[in-house]
Amino acid sequence: MPLAHAAVQAIVEEVALEGVPGRDPDRDPGAALWAAKSSLPGFEAMAAAARRVGEPTQELREELGAIGRSTEWTATRAGCGVRIHRGATWAVGLLIAAAALEPHGDAHAILATAKRLAGFRDRRAPLRPSRGSTVSTTYGAAGARGEARAGFPHVKRALAALRTSRDAGAGEPVARLDALLAIMSSLQDTTLLHAAGPPVLRLVQGSARDAVDAGGAGSPAGRDVLAALDAELRERGLTPSGSSSLLAGVFFVDALLVPVPR
Repeated sequence: MPLAHAAVQAIVEEVALEGVPGRDPDRDPGAALWAAKSSLPGFEAMAAAARRVGEPTQELREELGAIGRSTEWTATRAGCGVRIHRGATWAVGLLIAAAALEPHGDAHAILATAKRLAGFRDRRAPLRPSRGSTVSTTYGAAGARGEARAGFPHVKRALAALRTSRDAGAGEPVARLDALLAIMSSLQDTTLLHAAGPPVLRLVQGSARDAVDAGGAGSPAGRDVLAALDAELRERGLTPSGSSSLLAGVFFVDALLVPVPR
């Protein structure tokens, strides 16, 4: 599957994943789907730019940033004005470029190249502070950029959890929820920090760890923990969007390396 199509499919599958704590059951799936599909030309342009340049450079990083901002604008319009998939566009966009630069690379090579790309500062980026940068400054959270500059450690952790769960015989939906729990258990989710502050972030991280310790999403005890967290987040109107965005990156890298029969 071409990289751009794999990227769109990864975002679509993240949107379709059931059982994500706090996810609004009444959200418009059509808007989310159209927003994801509208990102295809942008993702194709990112892959093409990486192949043309051939290595991680300052110029490539800035070109990816410009394409990414245009892609986010298009996805927002396709999503009826809602800023859908912004975090996923950032994470998956870097991973697409890295995969294009490492066409025969394994997960380690792809994530290492994405880290090199993220290490360049985008000098063309708007100077106005974003929600993520404000939260990062306030709470010292790494945020999306910090995650990328560290080589996507939570993507690595989630890939390991995904494969461990599969090897244990879990079905694909359960394995994917276990991957999400691996991210949620330690990620400083800037969406949650912005909306509710550190106490709720600690609640979510602790509940995710409890679910993992109880046997994961496939165990009765783990499902009980997830159900309680889901009820708590829905009551507060919160969802771990930062974790979900990284999960799309997990699905993308996983699809390149271990295609799963549908």
